[in-house]
Amino acid sequence: MRFLLADSFTSALARLPAAEAKAVKTTVVDLQIDPNGKGLAFHRIDKSKDANFWSVRVSRDLRLIIHKTEHSLLVAYVDHHDKAYAWAERRRIEAHPTTGAVQIVEVRERVEEVASAVPAVTAVPEPGRQASLPFAPLDDTALMSVGVPADWLGDVRAATEDTFFDVATHLPAEAAEALLQYATAGTLPVSAPPPIADPYAHPDAQRRIRLVVDEDELQQALEYPWERWGVFLHPSQRAIVERRFAGPARVAGSAGTGKTVVALHRAVALARKNPQARLLLGLMEEFLERLDRSA
Repeated sequence: MRFLLADSFTSALARLPAAEAKAVKTTVVDLQIDPNGKGLAFHRIDKSKDANFWSVRVSRDLRLIIHKTEHSLLVAYVDHHDKAYAWAERRRIEAHPTTGAVQIVEVRERVEEVASAVPAVTAVPEPGRQASLPFAPLDDTALMSVGVPADWLGDVRAATEDTFFDVATHLPAEAAEALLQYATAGTLPVSAPPPIADPYAHPDAQRRIRLVVDEDELQQALEYPWERWGVFLHPSQRAIVERRFAGPARVAGSAGTGKTVVALHRAVALARKNPQARLLLGLMEEFLERLDRSA
């Protein structure tokens, strides 16, 4: 059975106090060792529209949310009881029917937060100002091609320039990025059907879900996340990590775009492909200081 971590879990874990986070990490390691969770208290989340959501008891009030199928166990979220259940009841995890990437989708009719955003979509514009609907010309096929979940097609087309970012917070990252490109440049990214049969191997799935192959890798993901990009790679980063170069290559980007993270993942990938080779990786002094402070 594959064992996976979602970025929604690592983000929630980072918000917990140290004592609670330690208990959560222990439970996650126990789950990886025994995915059937012998000795752990499982409870199916009945109100969720996704039958594969379960809660796992960490402490009296702390619950781990997992998504369990015959072939995989995904650690999806963690929080105190009511908040953890509410998170799972508003979501489902599935492969997008067009892109093929696994997505953590907010169920449209269960998202109470959108109630304040949706009326703004149809609000009367200020005097002398015509509300613009930048995505109204896009049909279902176009929106689905960039990963917009079916639940949200109507909200996207009804979004104005002012309310787009309210709607975007509820969309998968690849969909929000593509729509932002359309709003600024007038074109959607061109994407061919993915050649990957495994929905978890899709580049967009890997930006939010990580396959953990052994206990050492899990410990590193739990203890040394640095920042989310250190664990979950954007497709553009992963393309550089996995690309074959005929000679020297230079990766350019402004500060904070993840160049150092790419270099680290690239070094690890090369070391795994060439176990007998010796690699030299030069890191920025600032990054070394950061590692020293976290040691």
